[in-house]
Amino acid sequence: MYSPQAFTLAVLIVWPAAAYAASLNPGEAASHVGENATVCGVVASATYAAQAMAAPTFLDLDRPYPNQEFSAVILGSDRTKFGAPEVSLREKQVCVTGEIFLFQGKPEIIMRTQAQLSDR
Repeated sequence: MYSPQAFTLAVLIVWPAAAYAASLNPGEAASHVGENATVCGVVASATYAAQAMAAPTFLDLDRPYPNQEFSAVILGSDRTKFGAPEVSLREKQVCVTGEIFLFQGKPEIIMRTQAQLSDR
């Protein structure tokens, strides 16, 4: 059953954790799966996979695909919030904040809002 008080409590517990996310380089991200963190690096390769399921955009930090150590992923449903990041962010220093997940053995953060992205 939905409880407004429980929701408010959950937001108050989770929000501060995201606000004080650890800052990592791409090589450190794999050791922090399941944590909220900020990963900073240079966008070494950027690809918009328009024909793939969910039409993702991949921003690979410090090392290009297929040797990436970390990727920031923007799903097609959120792409309009970021413009054409595969063009505008290529070779730029960026920081990405969110929960680190593993996908096919590689760490990534899924970006849903522009607030998760900053340049350094």
